[in-house]
Amino acid sequence: MASQLQNKLWIKTSLLFCTGIVLFAAFISSADTNLQTAVAMAKAVDEFSASLSADQKKKAMFTFEDSERTNWNFVPLQDKAKNPTRKGLRMEEMSADQKQLALNMVQAGTSKEGFTRVRGIMGLEQVLKETEKNGTNVRSSDWYFVSIFGTPAAGKKWGWRFEGHHLSLNFVIEGNKVVSATPSFFGANPALVLSGDKKGLRTLPETEDFAKKLIASLSDEQKKIAFTDKLFAEIEQGKSLAPAFSKGLESGSLNPAQKKIVQDLIQAYSNRFPKDFAEKEASRLIGPDFSKIDFSYALDKSKPGDPYTYRFQGPDFLIEFLNIQADGSGNPANHIHSAWRASKGDFGNRN
Repeated sequence: MASQLQNKLWIKTSLLFCTGIVLFAAFISSADTNLQTAVAMAKAVDEFSASLSADQKKKAMFTFEDSERTNWNFVPLQDKAKNPTRKGLRMEEMSADQKQLALNMVQAGTSKEGFTRVRGIMGLEQVLKETEKNGTNVRSSDWYFVSIFGTPAAGKKWGWRFEGHHLSLNFVIEGNKVVSATPSFFGANPALVLSGDKKGLRTLPETEDFAKKLIASLSDEQKKIAFTDKLFAEIEQGKSLAPAFSKGLESGSLNPAQKKIVQDLIQAYSNRFPKDFAEKEASRLIGPDFSKIDFSYALDKSKPGDPYTYRFQGPDFLIEFLNIQADGSGNPANHIHSAWRASKGDFGNRN
């Protein structure tokens, strides 16, 4: 009898031990994911920083506490003489090797798909240069800027930004964890290239295709809740907190097919980041209650090009999208702005 009891205790102990091993392995795997992403960023930033001259460092390096860290933007920033007013070190001022090191930073903060989108956005500057009528802004794929806030160090917060026309990537890292990847802005002008060597190119198709599919699937009753007759204002910029908006159509009231579209669209935005980090970021911002995500949109068929906007809101995330402006050649509603934000605090600034 004692022997049987000992065997049972041994089996239970073994099971608990094995369970502990599995849980510990899962924890290590999760930690490794955060570690890999943060370490990759730190390595890329250190290599880029080490390549800079003293004068270049003055432009690229800031303290983590500097107010410039939250001064994000996505429009061309220049004075009347076409000199840049955006802070940071411009790629135009870098050697070929330094440009590659800057892009290595971007690769550390994006997925393969996200990096392709980044390069596509930068490439559209050449399209604008060739097609824009009476252009007043500098159009160059080298007018993108690197800013580093603080230095990678164990236990300390630091961050970095890669930014230029239609692009703003902002990261905050603490120890071995990326604690914030918002605000994140991707834009495309033109949304669809209508002429030239790149004719037919769509740099951000996923931001439109899923949304249009969702809108088309809505019943008349659902449209009454989600639709607003006023196109949304421009995406909020230069603020550490995303704005609060009125509620729309909650995901909990959607049918299974519509819920799948919402999931696909949200994933299309989060997939701009490295895969494992993207899953954690989406889970953190959306929270456990998918049914509380709400959707709203506006569409103006009375205007050329049928301009439209949409918005998704979750417990702590916000997706904003606009296609209301003309492209560089004057084609209406062919100019995308899209942003992924933390509504309770971008840049790791929590309420």
